[in-house]
Amino acid sequence: MSASLHQQLRQRADYTHRHNASAGRHGWLRLTPAYSLKIVHELLDSADPSSSMNVLDPFSGTATTALAAAYRGHRAVTVEINPFLHWFGQAKTAAYSQETLDSAAALGAQVVEIARTTGAADAMPPPMQGIQRWWNPDALDLLCRLRAAIDEACSGAGQRRDLLLIAFCRLLIDLSNVRFNHQSLSVEAERSDQMRMDLHASPEDQFCAQLETVLQSAADNPEGPAQVVQGDARDLHQMDITGVDLIITSPPYVNRMSYIRELRPHMYWLGYLSSGREAGELDWQAIGGTWGIATSRLSDWQPPPDTFRSATLREAVEQIASDRNPNGALLANYVLKYFVDIWSHLRSVPGTLNSGADVHYIVGNSSFYGVLVPVERIYSEMLVELGFGRVACEPIRKRNSNRLLFEFDVSASWGGLAREAGGA
Repeated sequence: MSASLHQQLRQRADYTHRHNASAGRHGWLRLTPAYSLKIVHELLDSADPSSSMNVLDPFSGTATTALAAAYRGHRAVTVEINPFLHWFGQAKTAAYSQETLDSAAALGAQVVEIARTTGAADAMPPPMQGIQRWWNPDALDLLCRLRAAIDEACSGAGQRRDLLLIAFCRLLIDLSNVRFNHQSLSVEAERSDQMRMDLHASPEDQFCAQLETVLQSAADNPEGPAQVVQGDARDLHQMDITGVDLIITSPPYVNRMSYIRELRPHMYWLGYLSSGREAGELDWQAIGGTWGIATSRLSDWQPPPDTFRSATLREAVEQIASDRNPNGALLANYVLKYFVDIWSHLRSVPGTLNSGADVHYIVGNSSFYGVLVPVERIYSEMLVELGFGRVACEPIRKRNSNRLLFEFDVSASWGGLAREAGGA
């Protein structure tokens, strides 16, 4: 990359999750790896804004692409392997009637009243390791009582329960000792009450305020349909997804290491996790997961014989695995497995596409022990190998202060001749 381009590109907050915070439903829950709504809008506009398209995001995350496409009147499908994010994506993209919203507001008031009288025996915290580091005793007690009250008041409540749980998830982060000052959240020493909550409102009132925020944006229903499928992006053949005109997605980055770490508080409180082993098993199923048991499995993992061969990738992996680097062999295996998984995903993509479909993969390069992994180049090589045409790689922003780390839009087109050459 030229020196002039290094100077032109910058760290753009509007191209990160920060841009989504005040954008209605897009700001419901903060997940730092989530990419910017602005990127999705720009790519939708550059495709064909005058006609309705079938838009696919194989890596749903917080369903940014699906919701943005549905708001534009397109038909959207998105795939997510994590059960919590699958639930959240469905709730985020759903259509809500005014009757449902009014009923949810009334139910929220009922939940607060139940919480105020709930005893300690009826409100136990989830089995999350080190939970006392995340919340001080008062905040933890309140969250336990609210969570128990939601279960009592919302049995079989469907969409109303979903909306209350989203408000609860927002509150549990607001009351936590968590900071978002890194690529993922981190737990610090207990924060002051001034940092954690509004001193002019009781915690119960803050739950009601969070619910009101959620309900206001839930009233803004998308024009187009959005489907959130629980499944593995490495095997799209199993999901009967066809007729796709456009893919806009941001897969896990090679340095992401774990999404479970980011989602643990939500998943434990809502019952999607009950042990550290479960977290490790789910992280192993995901692309780029190394939480718990996943780390030990990496040391024995071997790539399949039919995987993608790349001199670019081989050189990076060999340098990372150098004896000079502590845990170099393990990290080299991690990087290699990441691309084996991405190759499996990309091989399953052509069968979903219409002839002439465009794909956009928003990815970032990464560095391990000073070894630059040119992720964008390897993605491009894979797309060429599969028979995609017009493969291009455009840098869109600096990732951080490291002058070598950037985010890219790796794009390509799929045509009839390419389908014959590249179909998996």
